[in-house]
Amino acid sequence: MLRQLKNILGNVSSQPRKQRKSRYNAPLHLRQNYMSVHLSPELRKKHGFRSVKIRSGDRVRLLRGQFKKSENVVEKVDLKKERVFVKGVEIVKQDNSKVSYPIHPSNLMVVSLDLSDKKRVAKLNSKNKKKEQESIKNEKSS
Repeated sequence: MLRQLKNILGNVSSQPRKQRKSRYNAPLHLRQNYMSVHLSPELRKKHGFRSVKIRSGDRVRLLRGQFKKSENVVEKVDLKKERVFVKGVEIVKQDNSKVSYPIHPSNLMVVSLDLSDKKRVAKLNSKNKKKEQESIKNEKSS
């Protein structure tokens, strides 16, 4: 992540306070990079990479917290607060009203991807082809 920020923003300090500051003040198009979620082992084998940027419509499994092991669809992704809202994951307030519970993306795992967007499918396929080409080059060199 530090390398990505250096490439885009120039030099970024290794001091924690400045790291936090640059993360807090990052523009939304860079904050999208913070919203990566691990893929399930099956999807990892199928697509050939470890994580993917989360979108509404993806089906996720919660790995931590009081809603652990529940599976549902992503309702909303909040880039400003770096949180994901999942359908059915709600807390009951004092006045008995229900509110969506915000979850950090590191506590999620994608179980199935929403492939309704043609651009996303093309991007997944292009990443897959790059991985295959790299593995072929490595096999030939060894």
